Amino acid sequence: MPKRHFEIHYADRIGWLRAAVLGANDGIVSTASLVVGVAAASAVRGDVMIAGIAGMVAGAMSMAAGEYVSVSSQADTEKADLEREKKELATDSAGEHRELANIYIKRGLDPALAKKVSEQLMAHDALMAHARDELGLSEIHTAQPIQAALASALSFAVGAVLPLLAVLLAPSNLMIPLVVGSSLFFLALMGVLAAYLGGANIWIGALRVTFWGLLAMLATALVGKLFGTNVAG
Repeated sequence: MPKRHFEIHYADRIGWLRAAVLGANDGIVSTASLVVGVAAASAVRGDVMIAGIAGMVAGAMSMAAGEYVSVSSQADTEKADLEREKKELATDSAGEHRELANIYIKRGLDPALAKKVSEQLMAHDALMAHARDELGLSEIHTAQPIQAALASALSFAVGAVLPLLAVLLAPSNLMIPLVVGSSLFFLALMGVLAAYLGGANIWIGALRVTFWGLLAMLATALVGKLFGTNVAG
């Protein structure tokens, strides 16, 4: 019996992985930055927690709405392209055959073989053949707005809980360094996980998210310190 051939591909993870990782990273970075900025303004723990929880809820809803609108726009574009292809197939079948054959010729097939391949694929499913090879659409890459919105909101909330736990558990005099340190640790883990699942370099993934996370927290700490001092004065 011939040996079975197994390959690991990562393209089918792109949709949910992008939304989940983006949501979790934003949850950690934005919430940690928010509570660090408020804490730097000499706020008490209760005020810091209220600000953090409000930021978590607002951020999760914002992520869900933004992702839904963005991916819905992509889905509308895909639907419009498919409708256009249906009309072209109905009104100019010969032209669509030539168009598909030319695509295969450009990919390296000789004209006779390209013509035969296009004829067989269009006989099987003409719309799918054009969707895949002309428009670059497939079931893997088709936009799914609700899935993306839910993944973004949930992952944002999960990410936001991590710095809030640090605020809740840290001694008052160590709140800022513990929030910053724990958030950077979790960001590094997220970067490693995202890179691993996507088949990329884990060290680059970790460094990328921790650098921008640290930059965001430093910026909000500076704002909190400056405005807190001015308000107090």
